[in-house]
Amino acid sequence: MSELETLVIVGAGLAGAKAVQALREQGFTGRLVLVGAETHLPYERPPLSKGYLVGSALRDSMLVHPEGWYAKQRVELRLGEVVTGLDRAAHLVHVADGEPLRYDRLLLTTGASPRTLPVPGADATGLHYLRTVEDSDTLRAVLAQAQTQTTGSRLVVIGAGWIGLEVAAAARQAGADVTVVEAAALPLLGVLGPEAATVFAQLHREHGVNFRFDATVSAIRTTAGAATGVILGRDAGGGEVLPADAVLVAIGATPNTAIATAAGLEVDNGVLTTAGLRTSDPDIFASGDVANPLHPFYGHRVRVEHWANALNQPQVAAASMLGETGATWDRLPYFYTDQYDLGMEYVGYPHPAAAGEAGYDEVVFRGDVAGREFIAFWLRQQRVVAGMAVNTWDMIEEITTLIRSRDRVDTARLIDPAAELSTVTG
Repeated sequence: MSELETLVIVGAGLAGAKAVQALREQGFTGRLVLVGAETHLPYERPPLSKGYLVGSALRDSMLVHPEGWYAKQRVELRLGEVVTGLDRAAHLVHVADGEPLRYDRLLLTTGASPRTLPVPGADATGLHYLRTVEDSDTLRAVLAQAQTQTTGSRLVVIGAGWIGLEVAAAARQAGADVTVVEAAALPLLGVLGPEAATVFAQLHREHGVNFRFDATVSAIRTTAGAATGVILGRDAGGGEVLPADAVLVAIGATPNTAIATAAGLEVDNGVLTTAGLRTSDPDIFASGDVANPLHPFYGHRVRVEHWANALNQPQVAAASMLGETGATWDRLPYFYTDQYDLGMEYVGYPHPAAAGEAGYDEVVFRGDVAGREFIAFWLRQQRVVAGMAVNTWDMIEEITTLIRSRDRVDTARLIDPAAELSTVTG
């Protein structure tokens, strides 16, 4: 550590802000620079589709640290600066305006960007994505307009993943008419499978959301350059047109790897790293949405786009940057959502570890599924590989312990609400 003079973090979101915090807490006293393209102080993104979007959370509540914190911690906060490239041989970070930054070690926390819709009309006004606070502000205005009208404004959401469903819930609560278009047969099908995905389909239907499943989008209908509808593909209703006052595209995200790729780092669905979050360059590290690390528990790479990774991975990255050879990222994937009166936490990874391998054998439920107060368990060979707690709290640690044990479970006891989870193995 004594040989390190300057550490640079590229990407001033949650992961970047937590990285500079971790580096100071772990004893680094040298020059510390945090560079980001956005002009805002680093903030957390989950509220953009949750509390901030519906007006229950203020903008300042999303900040990772208050403004004065960075000065107190001697962090050079360089906002509104676009990094254009890395010179690995010279250890330089090139920025669009200004002198290059020299680094001893570098951390990439560049995050991910929404996938764009590749159809005619996708450049129309009134077509939205959700990644930044400005995006959320624009959608808030759409929802505010719905609340002031005698008949609800019409929002079409393309994509029934977490972002799409959370915005759909907010829009319905604001009084908008909402239709969700999804290429799969159910919302969240690729994440949850059909057994649990039906819970979210029913939840949204009960709140008045219309779905178009197994549907593709062939074009955005426009009038004078503004989006006025979504035209479905011929395979979904013969080219049905869904009228819209606004359209949200929520079809996933792609990791921001352009800088890494141009610099010659190993990239495949993110920047490839060791379990210690070190890239193919020994002086460059990556964490958050952009990182695709080797996960020691699973024995293969796991890249998950969620707040929990951006929050917790920087502690491991910081330790590795400071020379801790045993630093390892081995937390199980975790995410949560809030939709209407449903709150959910999920931990685990039931997806296949290799092509052709089944991700799980069955899903079993403990509690009241119809009343949406239950725990779902994904099992493979009678072992719990993932768990989802719906409106049932303080269970994630116990579910995590079950997963990590890799012990076979007694399914009858697992689904019995009266049985302690600590007693279901053996």
